[in-house]
Amino acid sequence: MRSRRGKTLSEADIALWRQVARSVKPLPGRAPIEPEPPPPAAPVPAETSMLVIAAAASAKAVPPAAPPLAPIERRLRTQLRRGRQDIEASIDLHGMRQDEAHLALGGFLRREQARGTRLCLVVTGKGGPAPALFGEERGVLRRMVPHWLRLSELRPLVLGFEEAEQRHGGSGALYVRLRRLREHGP
Repeated sequence: MRSRRGKTLSEADIALWRQVARSVKPLPGRAPIEPEPPPPAAPVPAETSMLVIAAAASAKAVPPAAPPLAPIERRLRTQLRRGRQDIEASIDLHGMRQDEAHLALGGFLRREQARGTRLCLVVTGKGGPAPALFGEERGVLRRMVPHWLRLSELRPLVLGFEEAEQRHGGSGALYVRLRRLREHGP
C-alpha cells in the first residue's frame, strides 16, 4: 500500500490505519471508509506487533482536550484601563529562575482559583537592557509564562490571558482570567 506522498507503508502503519479507520464515524452523507482487506498473512516481527498494540493502547488513553482559551472581553479591558475594575490578586515572578517561576505560577493559580479569584495579574518583568552573560537570554519569563499558561496542566485553571495595560506593567505583565472551580456534588 502506498501513501499519498508515494511512500510505501509498513505493515504496522497499515494495521494502525485500519484500526483508526474502524473507529471514525463518517460525515453525514458519506459512505464509511472500508479498510482494504488484509494481504495474505505474513509473519510480523514481534516487536512491530507490540508497537501497533502500544500505539492503539495509547490512542485510547488520550485525555480529553484542554478547554479553549478565550480573549479578555472588550468591556473588562475598558474597565481595567479606566481603573473601574480591580485586580483581585497578583504575583511577581521576575527575578526568579524558570523552574521556580513555573512552580510558583502553578501554585498561585491553583490557590487563587480555590479562593474564587476571577482576575489576577502575573508580573513577568520585561527583561533588562543589560547584555546577557554567558549565553543567558534576557526576558525569558516574559516569553515562557504565556507558553506555560497554554499547557494542558494549567488550562483547566486559565480561562484566558492578555498583556496588561501600561499602568499595570504593560508588556512585562499579563492579566489572567481564571475559570470557576467546579463543585463536585453527590
